[in-house]
Amino acid sequence: MPSTIKDVAAHASVSIATVSRTINAPHRVNAETLARVRESIQVLDFTPSALGRQLRGERTRLIGVIVPTLANPVFAESLQGADEAASADGYRLMLMTTEYDTARERAAIETLREQRVDGLIATVADAGANTLLDELDRAELPYVLTHNDTPHRPSVCVDNRRAAREGVHALLARGHRNVTMVAGSFAASDRARLRYQGYADAMQEAGLQPLPAVEIDFNADDVPDSLLAGLVRRGDRPTALFCSNDRLAMVVMHALRRAGIDVPRDMSVLGFDGIPLGELMQPALASIATPNRLIGRTAWRQLAPLLGLAGDAHAPQCTTLPHRFRPGATIAEPDSAQRLHSLSPETPHEHP
Repeated sequence: MPSTIKDVAAHASVSIATVSRTINAPHRVNAETLARVRESIQVLDFTPSALGRQLRGERTRLIGVIVPTLANPVFAESLQGADEAASADGYRLMLMTTEYDTARERAAIETLREQRVDGLIATVADAGANTLLDELDRAELPYVLTHNDTPHRPSVCVDNRRAAREGVHALLARGHRNVTMVAGSFAASDRARLRYQGYADAMQEAGLQPLPAVEIDFNADDVPDSLLAGLVRRGDRPTALFCSNDRLAMVVMHALRRAGIDVPRDMSVLGFDGIPLGELMQPALASIATPNRLIGRTAWRQLAPLLGLAGDAHAPQCTTLPHRFRPGATIAEPDSAQRLHSLSPETPHEHP
């Protein structure tokens, strides 16, 4: 029975993708691996004629896309931007979602590799310490991360820490002193952790003590009663909330209305992401706006040269795009009673 590309990969202790690159793009394979794969091809008598349809089908012109969810319009906007750019170059996207679950993240990457995608565009839970991305590096499968703010991986993002800091400064400039951050699970999102750091920076620069974040499941459609009770407790409730994304801000606003809290009269709310839906709300959501569609398009432009398309394959791996503060009617100055209470030294800061 003729040897297969899989046999060669096993014999050389490399991935199937590396065998394919050795044959089709040897300039992208390091010298030691190149020699080992070529030796395995010779030992196993694996010739171009034996490759047959395998080699002709090796380049699938498929790009795997992994996002946490499509319930958050941020990722849908990025997907649209990537699809527009990739389609123009004759590539198709294959989408998988992870629901912020690291086990599903692994399954998604493994599934897409089995489908022999040519590359990946992904948003992962933790870009800094991620064994899955380490495996992709070893397999030499090109990928670009979106929204993950890291200097150590190919990525397209905004400066999450700086953007959050500027947003919280906008709340402080309006007279708020008791500001709490509501975030999705820090374990599921390195973006949320960076945004908390930005919140803490702004509070400390104003001479205020940052409070622990109130963490809510990213997939939740409402705020649990126990957390809501802590947020609206009259004794020490915040005058403003900074939410780590717009979807959470909308969920929080719905819960506040349920509790009889008026936004922004009783409590101001600031989101992050700048999704268009937020501007259609009543009141319109104030947010830190990020260029989500452009993030997707830029990710493709950064990935394309790694696939052998036109472009500079040696361009900087990390691209940071600009953000902006989007004013909205969910922010107002705290009324005099709120202001006096938030400045009162006797008021303890309790948190759920």
